[in-house]
This record gives sequence, C-alpha cells and structure tokens, in this order.
Amino acid sequence: FSGADLADGSCAHPTIPGRVSPLLPANHVTMTKGTGLVHTAPAHGMEDYSVASHHQLPTDCLVDESGYFTEAAGPELKNKNVLEEGNEAVIKMLQAAGSLLKEEKYVHSYPYDWRTKKPMIIRASKQWFVNTADVKAAAQDVLKKVKVIPTSAVNRMLDMLDRRTFWCISRQRCWGVP
Repeated sequence: FSGADLADGSCAHPTIPGRVSPLLPANHVTMTKGTGLVHTAPAHGMEDYSVASHHQLPTDCLVDESGYFTEAAGPELKNKNVLEEGNEAVIKMLQAAGSLLKEEKYVHSYPYDWRTKKPMIIRASKQWFVNTADVKAAAQDVLKKVKVIPTSAVNRMLDMLDRRTFWCISRQRCWGVP
C-alpha cells in the first residue's frame, strides 16, 4: 500500500494507554530519508512545527533547556538526559509495552555545536510574540531608510518581510549572530 492510504488515519501510542496519534501527510517525509514514516515532534523542528500548525496540534515541549525530560514527559523519563539515559529509558518502556519491533544503533543527523562537538537538540522556547502587522510595518519603514548595496536587494528584503508569518522578540541568544 502507499503512504497516502495511511493519511488521516490514527494509531495507538506505544507507551501511553488510551492516547491516539493521528497519521498525517507531510511534504518533508520521503522514502529517500528513512522509511517514509516518521513521528512528528512539533516543538523540535520547523517542518514538524509547520505540520502541527496546519493540523492544529499542540506544540508541547517535553525537554528543558539543558536537554533533560521535563515532568510533563512522565515519571519514567523526568530528569533524564534525552541523548543519554533518556534513550535507554524509552527503549525499556517500549519493551515493557511489547511495542519494540527492532533496536539498532543509529547515528542521527543532529546538528553539532561547533564549540563542544556535542549534538544539539532543537527545541521550542518561550518567546515574546508581538502584533505581526505592527512589526512588519515598522520593519518595512526602517528598511526603506537604510542604504542597501546593491539597491536591487531592497525589494527582495521587503518581499521577504511581507511574507513573514511569525514575529517574535527573542533574548535567548547570548552570543554570536542569529
């Protein structure tokens, strides 16, 4: 059968009794990267966030700023490092539920921090969201006063600002450039 046959279906959550998860189509899921079937973690990546937004799914983040599961992840996972003992705990939970089909070591394509050489977890963080129309208008007005070289780039930047759907003011970055 094709993946389209599964679209808009549902499946039982492997470790949370009674929880049903929707099966949703997503353009970023392909047979060339893995199986073509993936879980969606809306708080951990732009593509997943886009799918969740389109289907009005919650974007709960179960990982804290230090890479540990939060209380919301449940007592079995709380305070465990996601990339270390948290992985082992999830495997044990799947085994106990009879839901583990296969286990093998896999090198995930996480982005790596250039300073520590350790994998980074992309996660949603709280932001200060502001009125999009006000920010967009102010940004476009200010950009019109900036001397841009080459001048043809101004229109591209104005178009980009016009297409921007989400705006936030963030203080989470303490070094470097965004």
